[in-house]
Formats: sequence, structure tokens, C-alpha cells
Amino acid sequence: MTARKSGSRLETEIERCRSEGQWDKIPELVRQLSAKLISNDDLGELLLGESKLQQFLKDNPIKQDASPRGNRPRLVEVRKHLTAALDRGNLKHDYLQEASLLMAKLCYVEGDYREALNQYGRVNMDDLQLIGSPVYRLSMIAEAYATKGLCLEKVPPGSPSLTNKTLDCDQEIITCYEKSGDIALLYLQEVEKALSAGMQNRSPKPGPVSQEQELGYFLETGLQRAHVIHFKNGNLTRGVGRFREILRAVETRTTQNLRMTIARQLAEILLRGMCDQSYWSPLEDPPHQSPLDDPLKTTSHTKDYALSRRPRIYSGEKYASLFCPQENTEEALLLLLISESMANRDAVLSRIPEHNNDRIISLQSASVVYDLLTIALGRRGQYEMLSECLERAMKFAFEEFHLWYQLALSLMAAGKSARAVKVLKECIRLKPDDPTIPLLAVKLCIGTLHWLDEGEPFAKLVVDMGEKAAEFRAKGYLALGLVYSLKATDASLRGMQEEYQKKALSAFQRAQSLSPTDHLAAFYLSLQLAVSRQIPEALGYVRQALQLQGDDVHSLHLLALLLSAQKQSTTEQLNIIEDGSPP
Repeated sequence: MTARKSGSRLETEIERCRSEGQWDKIPELVRQLSAKLISNDDLGELLLGESKLQQFLKDNPIKQDASPRGNRPRLVEVRKHLTAALDRGNLKHDYLQEASLLMAKLCYVEGDYREALNQYGRVNMDDLQLIGSPVYRLSMIAEAYATKGLCLEKVPPGSPSLTNKTLDCDQEIITCYEKSGDIALLYLQEVEKALSAGMQNRSPKPGPVSQEQELGYFLETGLQRAHVIHFKNGNLTRGVGRFREILRAVETRTTQNLRMTIARQLAEILLRGMCDQSYWSPLEDPPHQSPLDDPLKTTSHTKDYALSRRPRIYSGEKYASLFCPQENTEEALLLLLISESMANRDAVLSRIPEHNNDRIISLQSASVVYDLLTIALGRRGQYEMLSECLERAMKFAFEEFHLWYQLALSLMAAGKSARAVKVLKECIRLKPDDPTIPLLAVKLCIGTLHWLDEGEPFAKLVVDMGEKAAEFRAKGYLALGLVYSLKATDASLRGMQEEYQKKALSAFQRAQSLSPTDHLAAFYLSLQLAVSRQIPEALGYVRQALQLQGDDVHSLHLLALLLSAQKQSTTEQLNIIEDGSPP
């Protein structure tokens, strides 16, 4: 009786370790189990084979598009354990199924995809029970479907290893991945549920906190591969539907990063690949025919499989009052605001070298979200909201030019010119060799703000760049001339007016000589000459401006005024005003 209770306790502990992925504890538990229950030697072989295989994958993680690993000494030990468990035939039916699934997984890791499919053929995977199954078994089944899908992609369609030759190969692969993703979500929900229950029942004693569950290569593939194939096959409707299914599943801590990635990808598709006419609500069935899909390929927009147990989703009366978007920009904006909230919450702010890679990844992820927010809010003209979103990004934008520049542009568009100038100063510090930034600043200063003293240094920055400013150097002189011209207008003393007018004229002449094809340089030079009462010279430059830009209203207006000042015939002036053409 004591041995039975002890065995039951050990089996419960083994099941918990398998569910939580604590593979390093399995060998010691198997040793204790074998000492208590002699009849479970085959179960011990199964557990040792599984723990060594999982530990090998943890130490040598598989990467996307990786080549087969081949046979290795540690994998030879795994095969010995699993072969012993399968050949003796003493295991219960459920454990025999698990051993076959693990053997197939081992074959995939070794690069033998045909043998892996043969192993899956010995197990009727559709009959594997999800209701009442231990948590670890859900993970095993989800990984099995993902691994089978990977093998089917590697093996040619005409191979005799395929279990169902009548089913379209692509559809079978997609079904494997979708089943894997659904069961993976269910598994992660059950793990979090078990961990939460354990923490509630545990006494509040100090101790190590349980590690966050990791997805692993196979579960991540099951969750992310199906929609990739849908998009590759031109079936955007199914791809968007798959995104929505994953996002509607009840969230777990393990899937938070995945949800942020999927939300961002779906928002990008909604913004760039879907119009209002092809949009359908997340709570509606997809249309039978959609302009999103490739017309040459006929595929179903509904699932062709059913699971006995599905992941929990946000639905029912509890969520009946939640907002549901009615058009693509609304849904994209909702997804991006959720992604932005998660990016801000998970931002890595530490500057120590050990966290450098994590900080770069965090910043890149957030930058993509803010770029998409710029597109979504820019379409609606919501620059005020955009600037508020970008201000929240400033906490991890230290020395990051792109986010600072986006904030400056959004503030300009929102009419917050004073704050935009301050942000542009930081942009100039981060990128001192870019002449366009001080030109934007001086434009704000001489425009709505009328900060002439603040605008002059910005214009001089561009001028002082010399050859580095390239074609923008002429724009710098043009901006400097405008500053001096406006200062001359504001000056109350005649001496100051004349001094600023001379400086303005010199700057405009320099701008026109550097860029003789710029009609604005010729126009402002003509205007400054007219202010200085040099009418004949002004007429020459305004005609030059009209040769470069014949429909410029300001140049036509100036020409009419100059002709009037010279007391030319009114006929010429009327022709200019009515026809918009110089004589």
C-alpha cells in the first residue's frame, strides 16, 4: 500500500515536471520510480528518452530553415531508450502513443523526415484524446502536428510516406499547423491555469518563482506557420482569419510577445493590403469570394477539421459590450494601440552591456509599431493623437534619431510649432550633418512662430556646412535672406532696416547663384531688389522666375506691380492679371 501511494506521488510529480518542462529533474524521479515500482521500467525508458531529447533541444535549439542535425551521441542514447520502450510492448496504450510521437520527433531532429512520417502513420493522431488529457500531453500532441507539417513540407508530394494521398498536400500541411496552433494555445492556457492554482494554494513563503513557460521551436512553428502558407498561396482571407483566431484566444503570459507580433502583422495587412470594400467584421463569417484572394486558386475559407477541445476565447455575455471595429482602419488602429501598450510595458530601458541585444530588439519592435501608427493616424489626420503616442515612446528613445524625428514631424503637423522646434534641436544634435533638419526648424521659426532671432542660427547651420549641404546650401541662404528681410520689416530704426536689407539682398544673391534653376531664389531676389527700389534689376529676376515656373501666382503678382511702378501700359498689366502670362 505504501509503495502504491509513493508511486502515485512520484507519478504526479513526474507529470508536473513534464508539463512545466523541468527535464533536469526527470532522471532522479525515474530512479525513484523504478526502485518503488519494478513493473514501470518501460515507462522509465520512455521518460528518460523524452527528457534527454528535450534537454538536447534546449541546449541546441533548432532555428528557422535549419538543415538536419544528423546523428549525434546524445541522440543515440535517446533512440536506445525509446526503442527499448517500444519493442517490449509492456507500456499502456497511451504511453505507447507517446513513445511513437517522441520517436517521430527524434527522426525529424536527425533529418529523417520519411521515417518520421512513418512513425506518425502508426498513430492515428486524429483519435488522440484532448479531453481529460494531462497538460504535458497537450504539448506533445501540438508538437506532433507541427512536426508532421514540417515533414510534409520537406517530403515531395508524391512520396509514399504521405498518409493521406487523396487530400491536397498543401491543405494537409495547413491543417496540421492549424491543429498544432489551436492545441498549443489550449496547452498554454492550461499551464497558466495550473500555475495560478498552485500559487493560490501555496503558503506565502519566500522561495524561487517559477520560470515563465517557453514556447519552443515546434509550438512556435505551429502558431506562426499556417498564416504564412495562406499568404504564400494567395489566400489572404484565410490568413487574416487565422490571425484573428489567435488574437481572440484568452491571453497567457507566454503568448504576449507572439500576440504583439501577430497584432502588428495583421495591422500592416489591413493598412496596406485591404480596402473598405473587401473588409469584414471580426465577428462575421468571411466572404465566399473576396478581391483579396488569388482568383486562379479556389480554396475554402472555412476550416475542414474539428477538435474535441478548443482553446478558450473572449466571447459570451461577459464580453458582449466590448468594442468591435467596423472598418479596416479602425481594426488596424485598435491592434496598433494594443501593440504600443505592450511595447511600452515590456520596453528594456537598462543600458548595461548585458541587456544591449534585448534593448535593440525591444526598440526595433516598438519602432515598427510607431511607423504603422503614423500611417494609420496620418490617414485620419489625427496628428494630435500621433504626437501623444510618440511622446510615450520617448522613455526608450535615448539617442534614437528616428523616434525623435517622427515626434518632431507629428508636432509640426499637429500645429505645436514651439515644441516641434525644441524636438528638432535634439534631432540636430543627434544628426548634425543633415541639412534638412535645421531647414525645417527655421521654416517654423520664420513662419507661425515669428522667432527670427532663433531662426537665424538654424539657417547659418546649413550655410556653414559648406559642400556637405550640397543642394540644400542654397536653401540655407534663402532661409537666411528671409530672416534678414523680416527683421528689416520689424526694425524701427532706419539704419537697422538698411543693414538688414543689405544682408538679405546678399543672401538672396548667393542663393540664386548657387541654384540658378530655383524659381523661389529668383523671386525673393527680385522682391528684395524691388524693396530696395532697384526696379529694372527686379524686373529681370522676376521674368527669370517666371521662365522657371510660369504659373507661379506670386511672381505674376510681383511682375504686375513692377510694371505699374515703371508706369508701363495698363494693357500689359491686365494681360498678366487675367491670362497669368508675362509679356
